[in-house]
Parts: sequence; C-alpha cells; structure tokens
Amino acid sequence: MIDLKILRQDPELARASQRAREADPAVVDAILAADVANREALVRFETARSDQKSLGKLVAKAGGEDKAALVARAKALAEEVKQASAALDQAQFDLGQAALALPNLVEPGVPAGGEDKFAVIKQAGRIPDFRAAGFEPKAHDELGESLDIIDSARGAKVSGSRFYYLKGAGARLELALLNHAMDLAIELGFTPMITPTLVRPEVMSGTGFLGEHADEVYYLPADDLYLTGTSEVALAGYHKDEILDLTAGPSRYVGWSACYRREAGSYGKDTKGIFRVHQFHKVEMFTYVRPEDAAHEHQRLLQFEERMLADAALPYRVIDVAAGDLGTSAARKYDCEAWIPSQDRYREMTSTSNCTTFQARRLNIRERTEDGTTRMVATLNGTFATTRWLVAILENHQQADGSVVIPPALRPGMSGLEVIEPDGQRA
Repeated sequence: MIDLKILRQDPELARASQRAREADPAVVDAILAADVANREALVRFETARSDQKSLGKLVAKAGGEDKAALVARAKALAEEVKQASAALDQAQFDLGQAALALPNLVEPGVPAGGEDKFAVIKQAGRIPDFRAAGFEPKAHDELGESLDIIDSARGAKVSGSRFYYLKGAGARLELALLNHAMDLAIELGFTPMITPTLVRPEVMSGTGFLGEHADEVYYLPADDLYLTGTSEVALAGYHKDEILDLTAGPSRYVGWSACYRREAGSYGKDTKGIFRVHQFHKVEMFTYVRPEDAAHEHQRLLQFEERMLADAALPYRVIDVAAGDLGTSAARKYDCEAWIPSQDRYREMTSTSNCTTFQARRLNIRERTEDGTTRMVATLNGTFATTRWLVAILENHQQADGSVVIPPALRPGMSGLEVIEPDGQRA
C-alpha cells in the first residue's frame, strides 16, 4: 500500500509507475477521488459530532419548553451523526479498496515495459558444451528417470499432474542443497525459521498475493486459510502489528518451508519434470530494514544468491526485471537465471525483491525512531534455493554415460558422494 501523502503531493510519480508497468494510470485518480470523499466524510462526521456535544451541554442547562425543543433537536442530530458515521465507514472502505488496486511504485531505473523488456546485468560461469564432448544433453526428467531419482508417473498417480516423488539420491540432493543454503544463510547472519504454510487472509493480502495473481493461491474455505507459495508470506506476517528495534541493523530471517502454487494460466508450459510444479521446497531470505537502507540491502541479497549459485557450480545470468513483470509488492526485482542445456536458454532460479514500505504499511510494521516517533519499515525477500535448482544441477553436471557429478559444495550433505550413477550406486 502506498503512502497517501506521496499520491497527494506527486500523483504523476504514481501515474508514471503505472505506465512503466503497462498498467492503468487511472487507478491513481480513483484513489485520489476516494481520498477526497473520505476526508469530506470525515469533516461531516466530526462537525456533526461536535454539534451533538455542544447541544448536549445546552440540554443539560435548559429547562421547560426550551429543553423539550433541544431534546427533539438532539434526537435529530443523533440520527445525523449515525448517518455521517455510516457514510464515513463506507468512504474509508472505498478508499481502502481503491488503494489496494495500486501496486508498489517502481524504483527509478527499472526497465519499463513487459516481461521481455528486462535488462541483463551480468553473466557468470561457463556454459557446458556437451556436443563438443560428443553427446547430446538429456533433459532433467529423462536423467531423473534413468537414475531412478525422480518419479513423476507415480506422483501423478497419487496426486495428479505436476506432482512427483524425489527418491534415493534425488531426495538426498535436495536436502543437501537446502541444508547448504540454510547453513550459508546462518553464516551470513540470518536467523533460521521453519515457518507455517497456512496463513490468514489478512497476512496473504498484506504481502500482496491476493491481487492479480490470487488465482495462483490454494485456498481452504472451510478454515479460511491460504496455503503459501513462499515462506515470504509467513515471515512478513511474523512482525505484523509490531514496532521493531532496528538500531542494531536489519532483522534478517531465513525460512524453510514447503510451498504450494496452483500454476493457474501455465497450461502446457513445463509440463514434464519438476521445473513448474504444485508443491516444492524453498529456502527464502527475508529482511526488515530502515527505508533508507533498503536499496543497499537489496544488493546484499543478490550477492548472497549469486554465492549460492556459484556453490552449485551453475552458469547463470542476472537480470533487472522489467516493471511490467514485477509483482504487486515489488519496487524492483532481480532474477538469477541458470542455464538449462536441454532448453538452450536461461531459466529463473532465484528472485530478490525490494518491497520498500509497501508490505509493512499493509501489515502495520513500524520501527521506533531516535526522536521517539514511529515509521514504516522496508521489507525485502530473496530466494536462496528451491527444488527447481535440481533441474539445473542435473542438466549442467551430466556426463556422457548418464551419470551426474555432484557439485563439491553439496557433497558433504550427501556423505561425500561425488557422482550419481545409473548403475545403482546412488544413495
């Protein structure tokens, strides 16, 4: 949610942000109109309440016919106050609904336009040339089946399409990856968290996931709870309605959770294997910082993600995501995309978003300043590792005989196993 003071002072800033997102700038004018209506309703209510209080004092002092007339007037005024109060409630609701329709304002320098207008910031790592080595690279799902470490057929039998089993060395590889991510995050100063995966509507809405992408979210109507697609949601809600002490620096958490996504609108895309699935595991970084420190923290999270990709020995690139491809809460987002040999292109592995004060304003998360007042904090998030990484690891580290070399950084988590082989020497 955007600070209304910003919209009143410089509405063109918000309109420009909407145009950069290829979204409707008229949303800004709707909010401003609702804001005017709300303030007018507030004045009418406060005026009526003031008149009611003044009249009450006169009734107390009056007598006889004067008092009877004043009592009659007081009853009429009480009805006016009641109506003004109801009108104010409606105006506040209308303003809140209008404000929810406006996504975060994009930061200066974010590429304008749709999904394909991103800017490449850097490329790192060596793209493997399997054909020069004399063989055609296999896709991760084919590797997974031949190594007997991914079973999508039985996943579909039990749960439907886009579900799977990881087994043997596949399960161990995921655990090695995620445990390595957790260990590294702790080394970097993050507090480890195992988070809830069911959250209340106000928390899901507060993080911005019930807007245009609400159809991606699983909802349990009998319990009025949502299944989260990232631990970002639970970590953002952790300090809901609290005042934080950030005098010693940012509060940094890293959450491990199962994640659930309906993948609505992705029919026909990445149907094979485990790239785009309904359930997966993820390690997610989340930080609360002072607003003026948010941009610097964003760069730190990106550096941490790159370190994890290097540990997984993956070739990757970093992109500055275009405004039209940003989520509701993000003012800027960087994606790290790993090379996928079977597709001959880069695909997203991580993202890190600077949400400025957008989520904190919705969730009422503040900090105490030096002068004793409070203000909203900024929130940021960043993927540290997910099940999807197995796609890139299997494909980039495959060998001609169908085996897969385990990145050295992950071998301690697999009891020193160096290669997953198709002859049973897997777990």
